[in-house]
Amino acid sequence: MLDINFIRAHRERVEDAIRNKGYADEIDLDHILQLDDERRNLSGKADELRRERNQIAGQMKNGKPEPALIERGKAIKQELAKLEGMLAEIETSYIKELKAVPNVYEDDVPVGLSEDENQVDEVVGEKPVFDFTPKNHYEIGLQRDWIDKERAAKVTGARFAYIKGDMVKLQMAVINFVMNSLTNEAIVAEIIKKHHLTGLSTKPFVTVLPPLMLRTEMYDAMDRLEPREDRYKIEGEELWLQGSAEHVLGSMHSGEIFDEAELPIRYLGYATSFRQEAGTYGKDMEGIIRMHQFDKLEMESFTTKETSRQEHELFVAIQRWLVEQLGLPYRVIKKCTYDIGKPDARGIDIEVWLPGQGKYRETHTADYMTDYQSRRLNTRVRRADGTLELVHTNDATAFALGRIMIAIIENYQQADGSIRIPEALRKYLDGKESL
Repeated sequence: MLDINFIRAHRERVEDAIRNKGYADEIDLDHILQLDDERRNLSGKADELRRERNQIAGQMKNGKPEPALIERGKAIKQELAKLEGMLAEIETSYIKELKAVPNVYEDDVPVGLSEDENQVDEVVGEKPVFDFTPKNHYEIGLQRDWIDKERAAKVTGARFAYIKGDMVKLQMAVINFVMNSLTNEAIVAEIIKKHHLTGLSTKPFVTVLPPLMLRTEMYDAMDRLEPREDRYKIEGEELWLQGSAEHVLGSMHSGEIFDEAELPIRYLGYATSFRQEAGTYGKDMEGIIRMHQFDKLEMESFTTKETSRQEHELFVAIQRWLVEQLGLPYRVIKKCTYDIGKPDARGIDIEVWLPGQGKYRETHTADYMTDYQSRRLNTRVRRADGTLELVHTNDATAFALGRIMIAIIENYQQADGSIRIPEALRKYLDGKESL
């Protein structure tokens, strides 16, 4: 969430974010500032009463107390109880409304009130040309017995699938390729140099297998719990299935203080994720797009405020490098104010060309959060001069495994139904050139 003092000092900028992210009907900034005034006033009065109570307690230690002191002590106790009750009620309303205020956006984010106003920033790579009519991934998956949604529906319900045979091997190859690449400092350094990201550490990523559930408190602190109808809750418990690995990676250092020398902390998490995909029934029902269960490799980092924007640009550069290593045509999308989401200051998508569908489809997203998440998580850094500051956070897709396998299958399909393997993956598949 935003600092209330930042809101007061930059009200016009905050109002722009509220309006251009689509929250104008939900947020009353005047009321939030009024609640803050009231809580400050009540807190000040409560502090005065506590000081007086302590003074009286000190006087009562010296012999028999005066009746007037005893009466005043009783009165203070009653007044303080009343004030603290009022303060708790106002504090609850204040925090609830403050948490609803979206993060402000960077100057280069396009202003728009629908995803149709996202901007294509760059188109990279040549679309493949076929001498046959290309199939979509599901047609190929059924033909090769790689995807079985019918039996999954019998066992689990709609929007689940059994992935089988060589498609499983392909997924494992992609996982190994990404993990070996991003834990290699030389590759991180190469990407930093190529994109002229001066002053950034070449520190590689630490691989993580995180928990697949998190508590309500942590989900809310990450500001990723809403919309709740898109999440899966464990019945009878304050536990939720995570919807993406960054939900459990970003919250793992809640309440902790890093030393500045430790930063950046970079994680690469692999997790099976779960989303209800509420409101999407009837969309993308063919194949394995928009599944309730899917596997992802996700990047998360904690940095100082000075390096966080370039860290975001590094994450986008890594996404581009990964897609390019697989030889896939793609485009870079600058997401508009409406589409970047409430906690984001900036968002970039990568969309890969899918010839079987005849369109570009989102395969990656990169979210720049500034200190919006860390304020609620209370994750801080002790600077070299001893001062404490909130860290800045970034998260981004390395690969959503289902979608990148779709892209490989559709772009590398052959007339006989086989799939050429991208060169970068062949060493992870016993040197095979096709599946």
